[in-house]
Amino acid sequence: MNEPMNVVNGVNVEHLVATVKAIEADPSLAKFNFRSTTEWSNGGQSHTQIQSFYGAGQEDQSRTTSFEIDSDEPPVLLGTNKGPNAVELVLSALASCLSVGFAYNAAVQGIKLEHLSFHVEGDIDLHGFLGLSDQVRPGYNNIRVRCEIKSGASAADIQKLSEHVQRTSPVLDILRQAVPVYVAVET
Repeated sequence: MNEPMNVVNGVNVEHLVATVKAIEADPSLAKFNFRSTTEWSNGGQSHTQIQSFYGAGQEDQSRTTSFEIDSDEPPVLLGTNKGPNAVELVLSALASCLSVGFAYNAAVQGIKLEHLSFHVEGDIDLHGFLGLSDQVRPGYNNIRVRCEIKSGASAADIQKLSEHVQRTSPVLDILRQAVPVYVAVET
């Protein structure tokens, strides 16, 4: 499919460059606040709604309806398979973030992507989640990402692109670095 001159990999490069310049001129535009609301349904089931966020100096009004995500556990973990579980959604979030990073940064560099896919898996030991061991973390012990990319760019250019994306990926950073999380319980 032929894209207009300023669109590479579905990304309007002129708009992306203009966004970067706007943030360089006014750093406050870079501050975003994303939100979600989740309600437990039954057993391992939850329903999440995502709609509003604050960014670029204002409350966003572009989403007229919310995104809906149903999550559950597989039967082996006492669920009913009505959706992916939370740790699977983390893997999806990582792959989605890396995908955006590759597509946007490749576009800016003039690299046209013919194919891009991510295969992500992680290992968890339930001893931590079930409270059976203080020596085992309840979350992932490790996560492995395999990226398949097809492009006319050189292997060296793809490697540089990959290194840049890994340095700038928000979700990869969230997973690699400790992020303060505050939980307030209201009764």
